Amino acid sequence: MELRQLSYFVTVAEELHFGRAAERLHIVQSAVSQQVRRLERELGAELFDRSPRHVRLTAAGERLLPEAREVLAAAERARAAVRGRTTLRLGTSAGLGEHLDRVLGAFAEIAPGVAAELVSAPTRDRLAQVVDGRLDAAFVRSPEPAPGLRFLPLWEDPLLVAVPATHPLAGQDAIALSELAALPLALTARRNNPALVDLVVGACHTAGFEPIPGPVGGSLQNTLAAIGLGSLWTVVYAAHARLLHSPRVAFRPVRAPGLALPTALAVRAASMPATLEPLLKACEASMARDASMVCATSMVGDASTVCASSTAGDASPVTHGGPTSPRATSNPVSSHHTPGP
Repeated sequence: MELRQLSYFVTVAEELHFGRAAERLHIVQSAVSQQVRRLERELGAELFDRSPRHVRLTAAGERLLPEAREVLAAAERARAAVRGRTTLRLGTSAGLGEHLDRVLGAFAEIAPGVAAELVSAPTRDRLAQVVDGRLDAAFVRSPEPAPGLRFLPLWEDPLLVAVPATHPLAGQDAIALSELAALPLALTARRNNPALVDLVVGACHTAGFEPIPGPVGGSLQNTLAAIGLGSLWTVVYAAHARLLHSPRVAFRPVRAPGLALPTALAVRAASMPATLEPLLKACEASMARDASMVCATSMVGDASTVCASSTAGDASPVTHGGPTSPRATSNPVSSHHTPGP
């Protein structure tokens, strides 16, 4: 039995699709199938129920999954021990922007002897890696309850509207969603980021219209380029927007009550790694800095952010609590975006 085989098995078990597992592993699908078959022959049991319509874990596969995750986590701990340096393994997502910069800066000051290893992956994968110990913690937005995990509330991530800089709406200080009814909405597919899509589409319904479907998928850079060339709109996390240089795109806050998603830190419910304490202190330091800043984000192209007032959401304490849910907020500040996961 090889670690590679267990890694492929776990990835297929998380995706329940050999093609998507191969994409995550950056190898061809036939190699994944071959190694999983070899593992099944060695164990003398079918691990997956394969059919043209679905892939499901068998009873043997369900029993193996937690054990395989534990073996992979133990292997990673062994590598870390040989390296002789304490490492924080932290799951991140696209669009964390200034929040991530501030947290890592504070973490470096609080724990200068601890290296930070950042892992970017879809939400489901990040959470699975926290459960099995491959990650010490992970940033997630609008988390749902999950076995083996607890979520420590951090900050609110307000969303800005991105529209063409030449559009009349770009001249306003804030935009009401109803004013966007005639423009197509460029947003990621719901499977990639259900919390974001549900929040935006639901807010459009509340505003009295069904958003016109625009391009789906692609990178944020390509989406902003398309917005700059035509009549489209999307949403961007404010903390990320402040790092973008898009002269043909204007970023505007949504008029009250606004749009935001809560961000939490996912950790294992059973045990807390030693590296987690300095990370929590770094998050607290970052949020304290947020609370001392006031940002009414008003950006057209590469215009600078104007600081004006702080947000109660970003100043919330780090406490051991349950998952939070999407909610509207009038706060137009700090956040992260991706039209992706």
